Amino acid sequence: MKGKTRPEATVEQALQAMDRMIALAHFGQQDIAGRLGLNSTDLTCLGFVIEAALAGEALTASDLAERARLTTGAVTGVLNRLEAAQYVHRTPDPADRRRVRVVVDESAQRRVLEVYGPFYEGLGELFADYSPDEIAVLTDWFIRARALMQESLNEIRTTAKPARS
Repeated sequence: MKGKTRPEATVEQALQAMDRMIALAHFGQQDIAGRLGLNSTDLTCLGFVIEAALAGEALTASDLAERARLTTGAVTGVLNRLEAAQYVHRTPDPADRRRVRVVVDESAQRRVLEVYGPFYEGLGELFADYSPDEIAVLTDWFIRARALMQESLNEIRTTAKPARS
């Protein structure tokens, strides 16, 4: 498959489009979380749990705290809310009974896909307009941009000084 002809764009235009998409995704995440009866932090954590389950990984509460950059105390609150909403449940870790594994409830992925599904279908249609080589470039860019963002955030978090009023 050959990709469509694309309009020319500058780096500045690409950065502006990316910034707009990130802002929209940020606010959209809040809307989606609300639709699922969650807050955006809980939805993000649920996403990490679902991602781990799909990868066949056993995610512990402390793993989730590390991925979400939350304290273990904060993750306890997140898990309490996700459990109450029947998205996850905790089971003892067979390797270490002091730890718990976070397990996605059977209906959780279906409930999340009911909200995200139409968007992902649209993304599938959008990707159909791109050649495999173009999709490879997009994927490479997203992976590298994410790593760069993580690096930048790590630096900000370790050198952050409180803002002055």
